[in-house]
Amino acid sequence: MKKTILSAILIVCAVGCQPVTEEADDVGVKPLSDADVAAIKAIAPAFDKAALAGDWDAWIAIFAEDGVDMAANRPMAKGHSALREMVASYAGLVVTESEHKYDEINGYGDIAYATGTYEEKYTVEGVTEPIRDKGKVLSILRKQPDGSWLIAVNSWNSDLPQPE
Repeated sequence: MKKTILSAILIVCAVGCQPVTEEADDVGVKPLSDADVAAIKAIAPAFDKAALAGDWDAWIAIFAEDGVDMAANRPMAKGHSALREMVASYAGLVVTESEHKYDEINGYGDIAYATGTYEEKYTVEGVTEPIRDKGKVLSILRKQPDGSWLIAVNSWNSDLPQPE
C-alpha cells in the first residue's frame, strides 16, 4: 500500500513538481538509472519497427498485459485482448513511414513517464493518397520483474487540424 501511494505521488511530482530525490531515497526509491533510461528510449524505435513490419503482435508486446492505449477519436483499449481488437480494426492499413521519439524520460523506482513526438505515413485500403500524421505522445511505463520496461498507459494525438 505504501509503495502504491508513493508511486502515485512520484508520478504527480515527476510531471509537475521539483525533484523529490531526497524523499524518494528516504523510502528506498531510486531515480532511473542510465540503463533504465536507455531501455525506455529503445521502446520508441521498437514501436516503429513493429508498425513498419505490420507485426501487431510485437507492437502489443510493448505494452504491459493490462496496458492501455488512449488514441484520439476512439475508445481506450485496455489489455492485450482489447489492443488486439483495436489493431484488427486496422485491416487495410499499411504503415510506410514511422518515427517515434521520446524527448523526455523521468521516473523513480519501477515507474516512469516519457514524452515525445511521432510522425507517420500510411496507406489505407480504398484511399488513393497516402495519409501523413504527426503529433505528441505521453507514455507511463512500469519496470517488470525481469528488469524490462513496458508501457502501462500510452496516450497520443495528432498535431494536425481535423479535416473539415
